[in-house]
Amino acid sequence: MKTVEFYFDLSSPWTRLAFHNIQPIIEENGAQIIWKPFLVGGVFNAVNQDVYAARENPDNRKFVHSFRVLKDWARLAGVAMNFPSEHHPVKSVHAMRLCCALEDDQQTLHRFATAAFNAYYDEQRNLDDPAVLVAIANELGMDGSALAARTQEQEIKDRLRANTEEAIARGAYGSPSIFVPFGDGERMYFGNDQLPLVNWAIKQA
Repeated sequence: MKTVEFYFDLSSPWTRLAFHNIQPIIEENGAQIIWKPFLVGGVFNAVNQDVYAARENPDNRKFVHSFRVLKDWARLAGVAMNFPSEHHPVKSVHAMRLCCALEDDQQTLHRFATAAFNAYYDEQRNLDDPAVLVAIANELGMDGSALAARTQEQEIKDRLRANTEEAIARGAYGSPSIFVPFGDGERMYFGNDQLPLVNWAIKQA
Protein backbone atom coordinates (compact mmCIF):
# COMPACT_ATOMS: atom_id res chain seq x y z
CA MET A 1 0.00 0.00 0.00
CA LYS A 2 1.36 3.43 -0.96
CA THR A 3 1.53 5.97 1.86
CA VAL A 4 1.11 9.60 0.84
CA GLU A 5 2.23 12.37 3.19
CA PHE A 6 0.28 15.63 2.99
CA TYR A 7 1.94 18.63 4.67
CA PHE A 8 -0.67 21.32 5.17
CA ASP A 9 -1.40 24.71 6.69
CA LEU A 10 -5.01 25.75 7.23
CA SER A 11 -4.27 29.32 6.09
CA SER A 12 -3.72 28.29 2.45
CA PRO A 13 -6.79 28.40 0.15
CA TRP A 14 -5.09 26.07 -2.34
CA THR A 15 -4.56 23.62 0.49
CA ARG A 16 -8.27 23.78 1.28
CA LEU A 17 -8.94 22.60 -2.28
CA ALA A 18 -6.23 19.93 -2.36
CA PHE A 19 -7.29 18.61 1.06
CA HIS A 20 -10.74 17.98 -0.40
CA ASN A 21 -9.66 16.77 -3.82
CA ILE A 22 -6.95 14.33 -2.78
CA GLN A 23 -9.29 12.20 -0.69
CA PRO A 24 -11.07 10.42 -3.59
CA ILE A 25 -7.67 9.84 -5.22
CA ILE A 26 -6.44 8.11 -2.06
CA GLU A 27 -9.62 6.04 -1.85
CA GLU A 28 -9.58 5.10 -5.54
CA ASN A 29 -6.02 3.79 -5.30
CA GLY A 30 -6.39 2.01 -1.97
CA ALA A 31 -3.58 4.18 -0.62
CA GLN A 32 -3.03 5.60 2.85
CA ILE A 33 -2.63 9.29 3.66
CA ILE A 34 -0.81 10.84 6.58
CA TRP A 35 -1.84 14.40 7.41
CA LYS A 36 1.19 16.44 8.52
CA PRO A 37 0.53 19.90 10.04
CA PHE A 38 3.27 22.45 9.42
CA LEU A 39 3.69 26.23 9.40
CA VAL A 40 3.77 27.58 5.87
CA GLY A 41 5.00 30.96 7.10
CA GLY A 42 8.11 29.21 8.40
CA VAL A 43 8.60 27.67 4.98
CA PHE A 44 8.21 31.04 3.24
CA ASN A 45 10.68 32.67 5.62
CA ALA A 46 13.24 29.96 4.98
CA VAL A 47 13.01 29.32 1.24
CA ASN A 48 10.26 31.32 -0.50
CA GLN A 49 10.23 34.97 0.55
CA ASP A 50 9.08 35.99 -2.95
CA VAL A 51 5.54 35.23 -1.77
CA TYR A 52 5.58 38.32 0.42
CA ALA A 53 6.72 40.56 -2.42
CA ALA A 54 3.91 39.25 -4.64
CA ARG A 55 1.33 40.05 -1.97
CA GLU A 56 2.56 43.63 -1.68
CA ASN A 57 1.86 44.35 -5.36
CA PRO A 58 -1.92 44.52 -5.95
CA ASP A 59 -1.33 44.78 -9.71
CA ASN A 60 0.67 41.54 -9.94
CA ARG A 61 -1.06 39.82 -12.87
CA LYS A 62 -0.16 36.31 -11.77
CA PHE A 63 -1.47 36.97 -8.25
CA VAL A 64 -4.72 38.55 -9.48
CA HIS A 65 -5.30 35.72 -11.94
CA SER A 66 -4.61 33.06 -9.32
CA PHE A 67 -7.41 34.41 -7.13
CA ARG A 68 -9.82 34.25 -10.05
CA VAL A 69 -8.80 30.72 -10.91
CA LEU A 70 -9.03 29.75 -7.24
CA LYS A 71 -12.76 30.48 -7.30
CA ASP A 72 -13.18 28.38 -10.46
CA TRP A 73 -11.34 25.45 -8.87
CA ALA A 74 -13.62 25.74 -5.84
CA ARG A 75 -16.73 25.66 -8.03
CA LEU A 76 -15.38 22.63 -9.86
CA ALA A 77 -14.67 20.85 -6.57
CA GLY A 78 -18.00 21.85 -5.04
CA VAL A 79 -16.46 23.45 -1.97
CA ALA A 80 -17.09 26.87 -0.46
CA MET A 81 -14.50 29.57 -1.14
CA ASN A 82 -15.83 32.68 0.56
CA PHE A 83 -12.40 34.24 0.36
CA PRO A 84 -10.56 36.48 1.06
CA SER A 85 -12.02 37.65 4.34
CA GLU A 86 -11.02 40.50 6.64
CA HIS A 87 -8.70 38.02 8.41
CA HIS A 88 -6.59 37.29 5.32
CA PRO A 89 -3.71 36.65 5.47
CA VAL A 90 -4.38 34.88 8.74
CA LYS A 91 -1.64 33.90 11.17
CA SER A 92 -1.98 30.16 11.64
CA VAL A 93 0.44 29.26 14.41
CA HIS A 94 -2.30 28.64 17.01
CA ALA A 95 -4.36 26.58 14.57
CA MET A 96 -1.42 24.50 13.41
CA ARG A 97 -0.27 23.83 16.96
CA LEU A 98 -3.75 22.54 17.70
CA CYS A 99 -3.51 20.30 14.64
CA CYS A 100 -0.17 19.02 15.95
CA ALA A 101 -1.85 18.19 19.24
CA LEU A 102 -4.17 15.90 17.24
CA GLU A 103 -1.57 14.52 14.84
CA ASP A 104 -1.21 11.14 16.53
CA ASP A 105 -4.96 10.58 16.06
CA GLN A 106 -5.20 10.98 12.29
CA GLN A 107 -8.96 10.47 12.08
CA THR A 108 -9.62 13.18 14.65
CA LEU A 109 -7.09 15.49 13.01
CA HIS A 110 -8.91 15.01 9.71
CA ARG A 111 -12.24 15.89 11.33
CA PHE A 112 -10.86 19.03 12.93
CA ALA A 113 -9.04 20.18 9.79
CA THR A 114 -12.20 19.68 7.72
CA ALA A 115 -14.21 21.79 10.16
CA ALA A 116 -11.50 24.45 10.40
CA PHE A 117 -11.26 24.77 6.62
CA ASN A 118 -15.04 25.23 6.47
CA ALA A 119 -14.94 27.76 9.30
CA TYR A 120 -12.35 29.92 7.54
CA TYR A 121 -13.26 29.54 3.87
CA ASP A 122 -17.05 29.44 4.22
CA GLU A 123 -17.96 31.17 7.48
CA GLN A 124 -14.99 33.58 7.51
CA ARG A 125 -14.14 32.84 11.14
CA ASN A 126 -10.75 33.94 12.43
CA LEU A 127 -8.45 30.94 12.86
CA ASP A 128 -5.90 33.15 14.63
CA ASP A 129 -8.31 33.54 17.55
CA PRO A 130 -7.82 30.74 20.12
CA ALA A 131 -11.45 31.14 21.20
CA VAL A 132 -12.58 30.33 17.66
CA LEU A 133 -10.41 27.22 17.61
CA VAL A 134 -11.82 26.12 20.95
CA ALA A 135 -15.34 26.63 19.62
CA ILE A 136 -14.66 24.60 16.46
CA ALA A 137 -13.28 21.73 18.55
CA ASN A 138 -16.22 21.89 20.95
CA GLU A 139 -18.66 21.78 18.03
CA LEU A 140 -17.08 18.45 17.06
CA GLY A 141 -17.52 17.03 20.55
CA MET A 142 -13.88 17.53 21.50
CA ASP A 143 -12.53 19.27 24.60
CA GLY A 144 -11.53 22.55 23.01
CA SER A 145 -10.11 24.08 26.17
CA ALA A 146 -7.88 21.06 26.79
CA LEU A 147 -6.62 21.18 23.21
CA ALA A 148 -5.94 24.92 23.49
CA ALA A 149 -3.93 24.26 26.64
CA ARG A 150 -1.88 21.65 24.81
CA THR A 151 -0.90 24.20 22.15
CA GLN A 152 1.12 25.97 24.84
CA GLU A 153 3.12 22.87 25.73
CA GLN A 154 6.72 22.82 24.55
CA GLU A 155 6.25 19.34 23.08
CA ILE A 156 3.57 20.63 20.68
CA LYS A 157 5.53 23.75 19.77
CA ASP A 158 8.54 21.55 19.03
CA ARG A 159 6.47 19.19 16.91
CA LEU A 160 5.21 22.01 14.69
CA ARG A 161 8.74 23.31 14.30
CA ALA A 162 10.04 19.81 13.52
CA ASN A 163 7.33 19.14 10.93
CA THR A 164 8.11 22.46 9.25
CA GLU A 165 11.85 21.84 9.19
CA GLU A 166 11.30 18.30 7.93
CA ALA A 167 9.18 19.55 5.03
CA ILE A 168 11.79 22.16 4.11
CA ALA A 169 14.54 19.55 4.20
CA ARG A 170 12.51 17.40 1.79
CA GLY A 171 12.11 20.25 -0.70
CA ALA A 172 8.87 21.97 0.33
CA TYR A 173 8.35 25.64 -0.59
CA GLY A 174 4.65 26.07 0.17
CA SER A 175 1.39 24.41 1.18
CA PRO A 176 0.30 21.79 0.43
CA SER A 177 3.44 19.76 -0.13
CA ILE A 178 2.60 16.18 -1.01
CA PHE A 179 5.11 13.33 -0.93
CA VAL A 180 4.54 10.04 -2.76
CA PRO A 181 6.94 7.05 -2.68
CA PHE A 182 8.35 6.55 -6.16
CA GLY A 183 10.91 3.96 -7.18
CA ASP A 184 13.70 3.96 -4.63
CA GLY A 185 12.83 7.46 -3.47
CA GLU A 186 9.88 9.83 -3.52
CA ARG A 187 8.22 12.52 -5.58
CA MET A 188 7.12 15.85 -4.14
CA TYR A 189 4.10 17.58 -5.63
CA PHE A 190 2.80 21.02 -4.76
CA GLY A 191 -0.67 22.47 -4.77
CA ASN A 192 -4.07 21.44 -6.01
CA ASP A 193 -3.30 21.47 -9.73
CA GLN A 194 -0.63 18.76 -9.40
CA LEU A 195 -3.03 16.19 -7.96
CA PRO A 196 -3.26 14.37 -11.34
CA LEU A 197 0.47 13.75 -10.95
CA VAL A 198 -0.11 12.47 -7.42
CA ASN A 199 -2.66 10.05 -8.85
CA TRP A 200 -0.22 8.97 -11.56
CA ALA A 201 2.66 8.49 -9.11
CA ILE A 202 0.55 6.33 -6.80
CA LYS A 203 -0.42 4.11 -9.72
CA GLN A 204 3.25 3.46 -10.61
CA ALA A 205 3.60 1.09 -7.65
